Amino acid sequence: MKLDQTTYRLSAKGSFGIVTLVLGIVGLVGSGVAVFVDSQHFLYSYLVSFVYWVSIGLGALFFTMLHHLTQARWSVALRRLSEAVMITLPMMFIFAIPVLLGMHQLYSHWLDPKLIASDEVLAGKTAYLNVPFFTIRTIIYFLIWSGLSLYLYRVSIRQDHGHKDEYFARMKRASAPGMILFAVTCTYAAIDWLMSLDPDWYSTIFGAYYYAGAFLASLCFFVVVIWYLSAGKVADGIITVEHRHDVGKLIFAFIIFWTYMAFSQYFLIWYANIPEEVYWFNNRWVGSWRIFSLLIIFGHFAIPFLMLIFRASKRSMLVLASVAILLLIMRWVDLYWVIMPNLFPDGAHFSWVDITTWLGVGGIFLWFFWSRFTARPIVPVADPGLQASFEHIS
Repeated sequence: MKLDQTTYRLSAKGSFGIVTLVLGIVGLVGSGVAVFVDSQHFLYSYLVSFVYWVSIGLGALFFTMLHHLTQARWSVALRRLSEAVMITLPMMFIFAIPVLLGMHQLYSHWLDPKLIASDEVLAGKTAYLNVPFFTIRTIIYFLIWSGLSLYLYRVSIRQDHGHKDEYFARMKRASAPGMILFAVTCTYAAIDWLMSLDPDWYSTIFGAYYYAGAFLASLCFFVVVIWYLSAGKVADGIITVEHRHDVGKLIFAFIIFWTYMAFSQYFLIWYANIPEEVYWFNNRWVGSWRIFSLLIIFGHFAIPFLMLIFRASKRSMLVLASVAILLLIMRWVDLYWVIMPNLFPDGAHFSWVDITTWLGVGGIFLWFFWSRFTARPIVPVADPGLQASFEHIS
């Protein structure tokens, strides 16, 4: 990779885009084979991969809107990175199609007329849990996310040709209602795609739990990209140790926030000891799922918390990148732990399908992200706060 210091464009983009595209195609081909080998396992593994990569895009959309609302200066140098991640959301709608087509296998519990007739709780939810309304809601989610991300991205690109104060105003005006729409749609998407896998169980914290994990995963994704750019000497003088320190502080804060959401959800249900609610956690303390539960406690909270508690560790690229990679792995483990017990109640059953679906969706996601990120200057060159961001001291 090589950066043109006058235009802030990558004149040599490296092989990252080609490699991820090839991996994505290989993963999609393998996933296509899995459809015929074990369609049910494929759909569950695919759902894990789908919600994993969508959550990274959603976290980036939130970061971008938060930047515009607060008019932060320190994050100007990171804005184009977050925009390139959030702009994957319109493309990710294509990957929602297999989920919609496979609804009768994924969500068979609330689509089986016999089960509905014998379950009073399910019968009361049929107005919400049905194929047409589920499909319409999914389309609405992506229309809102795509509309917000495309609008903010296009205004940002126009700013590169010459700054006008109206660009700041337009992005801020869009971000204010966008935050409300984001909160509602992100919550309902988590309920629809994940919580409705077991429609007899419910949690009022589940939407915040998914959001916290999504934002944390996107911050960790930023760190891994910054690490990659730093290794190629591309980010020198642009994304400094001060920026990494601030991102590290956000990651540390959201490790705690995610843990607070996860523990609050568990504690309130466990303390109430209502059979209709507590069985969900009991099912995740069976067989090898117990190992997953313990792994999440230590890998998603205790270890990264202790690693980032010191100021020096937040300023170390090696330590910060190590924590980011660990948390991205644990994000997948967490979603796997949420989804897969519905298919394998006795314990985890890893398969090559889990790998191909993750590579298929993720490879295309990374290729599309990299193509957008490298197609423009890697920073908003005409933003009046850019120089202040370069000189930022945490």
